[in-house]
Amino acid sequence: MHLKSCALTATALLLSIPAAAQTPAPATKPKSTTTASKPASAPAYDHALLKPALLKDKAPETYQVTFDTTRGQFTITVTRSWAPLAADRFYNLVKHHYFDNSRFFRVSPGFVAQFGLSGIPAVNAAWQKATIMDEPVTQKNLRATITFAKTSAPNSRGTQLFINLKDNTFLDSQGFAPFGVVDAKGINVVEMMYDQYGDAAGVNDQENITKGGEKYVATKWPKLDIIKSATLVGAPATTPAKPAAKPATAPKPAAKPTATTPKPQ
Repeated sequence: MHLKSCALTATALLLSIPAAAQTPAPATKPKSTTTASKPASAPAYDHALLKPALLKDKAPETYQVTFDTTRGQFTITVTRSWAPLAADRFYNLVKHHYFDNSRFFRVSPGFVAQFGLSGIPAVNAAWQKATIMDEPVTQKNLRATITFAKTSAPNSRGTQLFINLKDNTFLDSQGFAPFGVVDAKGINVVEMMYDQYGDAAGVNDQENITKGGEKYVATKWPKLDIIKSATLVGAPATTPAKPAAKPATAPKPAAKPTATTPKPQ
């Protein structure tokens, strides 16, 4: 099986191998005046990432992840019932710090911001065939939602994700299942990610990025913004908790939740 690399297009977000120039170039913008991002130093990493088959924890029904990047912070709230398999995969990747010291390797203005290639070549190799099954699309690909990238082949979602920078509801019918949303202030941070390389890095050079990791990116595409860390921070607050009344007798065990989740296709 050849290496898959996700290339999100305006008509279909597909993995390219390695650089089928099928996507139109992003709209031209004035040159950025920002300085180059400092490349992440070669980090230590969780070696559990080399065994994807063992990372199968079930995610909480709702949880949050805070990303600290070279542009600032943003928080994603995940709702597992939207796409359970996607929520579980994302949870395990974050829990084991897969995204730490990696890059937003493709940002198409007014379309998507894509990430999910590790800065560690050995980790990319380990996850090459670790895909998850397709599942029903229950939410629309609206601005600020996060979705796993996929190919036209069935069950091809791996580690690459994109955040919608506008309402991309045409993707709903193509099987792209949102499973979370970026907070209102945070989406403005995502929209600031460096985008002047266009598709030159994000589409045309994915194979080299995958094989070369951070060392290659720091040399060839140094201005791509860095995810310093992605950290689980717990579930969002819902309703204020009421003080527990002192029970006269021992409380009964809580009933198991009965919420149902859509079955994967």
